[in-house]
Amino acid sequence: MDHAVALVQAYLQLNGYFTSAEYPVIAGAGRNGFRTVTDIDILAFRFPGGEPMARSRRAPKLIDTSELDPGLAVPKESIDMIIGEVKEGRVGINTGIRDPRVLKTVINRFGEVGDAERVVLELLNAGDACIPPTSSVRLIAFGSFPPGSQVPPCRIISLGHVLSYLQAYVHRHWHMLRHLQFKDPAFGFLMTMEKARRGGAGRRGEQGVEVVPPKSEERVPNGRRAGETARQFPPRVRRRR
Repeated sequence: MDHAVALVQAYLQLNGYFTSAEYPVIAGAGRNGFRTVTDIDILAFRFPGGEPMARSRRAPKLIDTSELDPGLAVPKESIDMIIGEVKEGRVGINTGIRDPRVLKTVINRFGEVGDAERVVLELLNAGDACIPPTSSVRLIAFGSFPPGSQVPPCRIISLGHVLSYLQAYVHRHWHMLRHLQFKDPAFGFLMTMEKARRGGAGRRGEQGVEVVPPKSEERVPNGRRAGETARQFPPRVRRRR
């Protein structure tokens, strides 16, 4: 998986989305043949959140999963579908993802849509579309730098914003997350970075570098080498005034 796609996938999952990365759109090609038309970098699907369950005071404190990123503009009352394009460099939308046939195929993967052509046209013209009765689909572009050329209507979220959100989340919930193991490559790497940063509090050398000397040169806490005895000084005599 592409590194930038992995970062965006972790970001969307923390915001409550089910995701599918690098989703291939396949079409027929001749007799018994197939070809990949394009790959959708990230597909995401989210149900609207319910009311929090009442908990007693003695119930264990859990991670707050309602901390949605305002920049993502998650609709609260509808099922949200995201078709995402991810670039490590400048934000851009590939021609494949703008193909009405591709969009129609992708939208129908979420579920049977009665008026798919209208939804696709609305999505291309406005960057989002309503799917009656309670669903919506949006086009979101992720990238490190502003677009180098004109892009179609969509929401743009920078990878810097994604990274800041993930780092803040790890920092805020470190007391719980540090006890867990993560198989997700992006989130696992962020956990390793946070652990390394916090480990700086116990460094003994200069700038995190320490040289361990041989046994013969090893020094005990009072500054002497191993085996050395303390120097004997004559007792101090106090003078009477």
